[in-house]
Amino acid sequence: MATPHIAAEPGDFAPAVLMPGDPKRAERIATLLMPDARVVTDVRGMLGFTGTVDGRPLSVMGSGMGQPSITIYATELFSVFGVQRIIRVGTCGAISPAVYIGDVIIAQGAHTTSNINQLRLPGLNFSSVADFGLTCAAVDAAASLTGADAPQVHVGMVVSDDHFYLTNLDPQWWTKLAQYGVLGVEMEAAALFATANEFGKQALAVLTASDQLFDPLSKMSPEQRETRFAGALRLAVAAAFS
Repeated sequence: MATPHIAAEPGDFAPAVLMPGDPKRAERIATLLMPDARVVTDVRGMLGFTGTVDGRPLSVMGSGMGQPSITIYATELFSVFGVQRIIRVGTCGAISPAVYIGDVIIAQGAHTTSNINQLRLPGLNFSSVADFGLTCAAVDAAASLTGADAPQVHVGMVVSDDHFYLTNLDPQWWTKLAQYGVLGVEMEAAALFATANEFGKQALAVLTASDQLFDPLSKMSPEQRETRFAGALRLAVAAAFS
């Protein structure tokens, strides 16, 4: 049964969905992983694909940018299409000085500047955390990343920020977040984790650091943003099939 944002039928989606923000990146991931991938939805250009990896079903779908957008798609996937787990595969800005460009962050939890989760549970500072089993699977898979091109993998907290271009924040805010152990900043994980909690499902975010907030000249090119995600993708697939 199609929803307002997903034109698919029951059974079109696999139990596990990898979810990058960009629908074109979703297409690239699907093509890379699944020679038999087929389009199962394309409403508003938000492409979704289903195929198999080594005989096991897997889906890939874009989420769009920001917490409201990923909440819409995650809600419909969990509540209508039988999806059991969503693994966000995306990029982030590194906050911790220990995280370098190209490093991978397994987000075990996400703080947020948004009130999107407070609207769910008024008066409560909801702790938005990833599924423990998915996190362990990704961490275990990190040991298999070997070779000169293998990224450094970090496990810890990120912050999901609503503003990409906000310029009036005190620079010391990022410094304080780093002091409190926050590894990176992105725009979707906190809402994804809470949506999974709402429906009793599983979620995780595996992120590639595309720039470093304390070194503005150090950042990936647009081309690198689209290609340097192989390490994160391997961890996400491992979590999907755990």
